[in-house]
Amino acid sequence: MKVKKGIILGSAAIFVGAGAQAADLPVKAKAIEYVKICSLYGAGFYYIPGTDTCIKLGGYLRADALLATNFDLDAASSGVAGARNRLSNYYTARSRQDLQIDTRTATEYGVVRTFAELKFTWTSGTYSGAGSTGVNGATAYTSSAGSQVAGGALGIDYAFIQFAGFTFGRAESQFRTPWAQYPANNMELPGSGGWDPVNQVTYTADFGQGITASFSAQDQVQNYTTTVWNVSGATAAGLATGTYGANDIGGTRAPDLVARVRVDQAWGLFQASLAVHDNHAAYYGASELTGHPDDKWGWAGQLALSIKNLPTGPGDTINLTGVYTNGASRYNFQDYMSTAYAMYGGTSVAGAYQSFGIAGVSDSVFVTGAGQELTKTYGFNGGYTHNWDPYWNTSIFGAWAAVRYNNTAKGYICGAFVANLALSSGLGGCNPDFNYAVVGTKTSWTPVRGLTFTGELAYMMLDQKYASGSTVTLPLQSGVAKPAAVYELKDQNSLVLLLRAQRNF
Repeated sequence: MKVKKGIILGSAAIFVGAGAQAADLPVKAKAIEYVKICSLYGAGFYYIPGTDTCIKLGGYLRADALLATNFDLDAASSGVAGARNRLSNYYTARSRQDLQIDTRTATEYGVVRTFAELKFTWTSGTYSGAGSTGVNGATAYTSSAGSQVAGGALGIDYAFIQFAGFTFGRAESQFRTPWAQYPANNMELPGSGGWDPVNQVTYTADFGQGITASFSAQDQVQNYTTTVWNVSGATAAGLATGTYGANDIGGTRAPDLVARVRVDQAWGLFQASLAVHDNHAAYYGASELTGHPDDKWGWAGQLALSIKNLPTGPGDTINLTGVYTNGASRYNFQDYMSTAYAMYGGTSVAGAYQSFGIAGVSDSVFVTGAGQELTKTYGFNGGYTHNWDPYWNTSIFGAWAAVRYNNTAKGYICGAFVANLALSSGLGGCNPDFNYAVVGTKTSWTPVRGLTFTGELAYMMLDQKYASGSTVTLPLQSGVAKPAAVYELKDQNSLVLLLRAQRNF
């Protein structure tokens, strides 16, 4: 009996021990999904684990310093920068972090792509305006959130979906060229559709051999509208800044319609672009009962050429763009540029306090009870880049643009100009037309891949058309500390130096 009991207990112990050992055995782990390279769309793409979608991350970090301007990448052409006094910045600095997110998925309809580019920017500001004590400058800091202490500005350059030839969202305008206003430069140039992306719905047909045609409806509210001036609302204070009337833009009625044909091949690129733009004004006065001018459609046309494989050296390029607009001035004076210019300098005219250069850009002009008069502009920009070796390159660039008002529009503007600013030469010496030009050079050094140091010098010229020797009487402008006085109307210029360090990844 004892033997049987021992056998039973021993057997139970064996089973218990076996069970315990089985419980202690490691459970088979789930296979780790390593990130795999996606070679379908070029270097830098990886499969998102567990999906057939490929993703690429990129971007840059940039630090800029600009001398003799209050603007990043622009001339000292207005506001406290154009005043050229103790309120003007001798330098302005900007830092930026940019992040690009590109995803692509192969489907039975072709590739589905999304792309977003996000940026966080901090730009040094400036002091301006009269304080509560009447002391000018020290109490009014720029209101830009991107310039505040511990602040910054979040921007979204791109956010779009591409599918079966269609593009939906914020993408580059189909009017613009690949280089936009930067044919060989960083400074802002007129003479082309701007770089800044815009909300749109676009269809692009690809005919092969680098030949494409695009048709687009794009948002016109911000990027591609300058001003619609009601000159009946002009004031002395506004005219003194180059604003020739009250900005009287109404709500949206139609998007800008854009068409583009592009040939992109090894020798370079050719492009023709066309855009039409609805100018929709609000009311003549403060209520609906005052009436309004009818809508008037404007348009813009552009031709562009890029030449590669030049005999001067590998990678050398020439980029050229020409544009004409009628009632669609933003397609020439792109949206990073000012539409009102007020620049000060010295004078030799007896009795004048200083000289003064003034100019303004609009899409159309009208007065109460009358229809819109469209504004014409034309211009070009171009640049040549030469690579000395894999580390150094130098470019030269230039741009010229003109604004021309018809006789009716000139009559509206000059009537307000003479009445409000007492133009000494009267209506006979009044001409709001002007030319705007920039020339410059840039040199870049890339000591290691993805890291570039740049120095760029640009000279801007404002050529106004008011009669030589004419004077105006300006009111006190506390925002720029200019006294009420007589000023000579005279051409002005601005020289700006840009220093940049940028790391691309």
